[in-house]
Amino acid sequence: MTKTLYVGNLPWSTTSEELTEFFSRYGNVVGSRIITDRETGRSRGFGFVEVAEEDAERLAEELNGAEFNGRALTVNEAKPRQTV
Repeated sequence: MTKTLYVGNLPWSTTSEELTEFFSRYGNVVGSRIITDRETGRSRGFGFVEVAEEDAERLAEELNGAEFNGRALTVNEAKPRQTV
């Protein structure tokens, strides 16, 4: 099973490959994605990382506030999407 972590305060230039590489140093990463603006295609400064369920809580605690390319990350367990 996997869990999804929200990762905020990312530099605009961050790629999903860089995000996967960074998180892989600390645990088992299944995949990642950077959220982009629909109109411009530019990063919105946050993304999501899918990790092994057993690593999720530890990764969120260890990496929340960690420095990534000069910025302090915000990392926590992603909340389910709200449907309207």
